[in-house]
Amino acid sequence: MTLGRGGAPFARSCYAKMSFKDPTFQERAALAAQAKQKALEKLKAKPQIDPAVAAERLAAKEAREAAEIEKRRAKREAEETAKAEKKAAAIAAEEAKKAAMKPELTEAEKKAIRDAKYAARKKRK
Repeated sequence: MTLGRGGAPFARSCYAKMSFKDPTFQERAALAAQAKQKALEKLKAKPQIDPAVAAERLAAKEAREAAEIEKRRAKREAEETAKAEKKAAAIAAEEAKKAAMKPELTEAEKKAIRDAKYAARKKRK
């Protein structure tokens, strides 16, 4: 007996020819059809779902969906409220900033301040 790669006998190596027991295409197709038929029979043998149980499952599904919709609506409202509060805070901050700024004096007020300074200087002399 000759040795193949890795010291293994040639008959057991990866180069051995296909066995005479390999199934033909027709045998493989028949086995696949049998497996398919067996799966169909198993599915048909499965007991039918009780209508009460089906109705209960449907009601539970609808309740979950309604809860999910309510949750999304509440989240959207919370986001809108937060956005409105943020906008109101920004507006209030802008108004506070404007109020903190010195108001621009009118020409008459500027003239009155100048006259007061002039009168104070004259009074000191």
